[in-house]
Amino acid sequence: MVPVVVAAVLVGLLAAPPLRGRIARFAVPEGEPWCEACPSCGRAVRLLPPTGRCPGCRERLGAGPWTVEAVAAAVAVAVAYAADRLVVVTLALGWAAALGVALGFVDARVRRLPYGLTVPLLGGVAALLLVAAQAERDPGALLRCLLVALAVGGVLELAVWLGALGPGDSPLGLALGGLLGWFGWSVALGGLFAAMVLAGLWGTLRAAAALARRRPVRGLDLPVGPFLLLGALTAVLAR
Repeated sequence: MVPVVVAAVLVGLLAAPPLRGRIARFAVPEGEPWCEACPSCGRAVRLLPPTGRCPGCRERLGAGPWTVEAVAAAVAVAVAYAADRLVVVTLALGWAAALGVALGFVDARVRRLPYGLTVPLLGGVAALLLVAAQAERDPGALLRCLLVALAVGGVLELAVWLGALGPGDSPLGLALGGLLGWFGWSVALGGLFAAMVLAGLWGTLRAAAALARRRPVRGLDLPVGPFLLLGALTAVLAR
């Protein structure tokens, strides 16, 4: 087991530089153009070191030092632990985990889930699950993935329509719903329940911290994406 953990940590660390580039590019407020290059020196933002600083001018870009590396390594270990007997399903988990790390950081920073990350996530998961269903000769599993994806995506789209969520939550819900659907309805429901519990706990802790500092408790404005991702990961690990 130790070699697997070490290998997973190395994979997470190797994935961190491009993930940092994606985070720096997309973590911009609504209405502003994507950050294609360092605003100070104009160097292209593709790969960033663990310090989170531009290699050209040392300007701070995106997430804080070593945060992406720590999260990516931990998530990679979790994916290794949750590995499916089908390699292609494990690849789908890894794809969702990698882009999920970037989405989590972006949503936590600017409260948005950009289509530049959610659409590739959805497309990759859909393609890999299609291959998995073909390999298993199990069209029923593919139908279940589709139904769960539509159910989760539909609920989130309704929340978007009501103004409770942003538009990027719908494709994220489709992707995570389809992926969880591969493991069954109970896993999918468990993922949604875990997401709600985690969001509720975080909101409660933030409210308690505000009260302890004798500050007024206003709208907590919680990012939904990280909790959906954590809930999905929790459900897959607990299956």
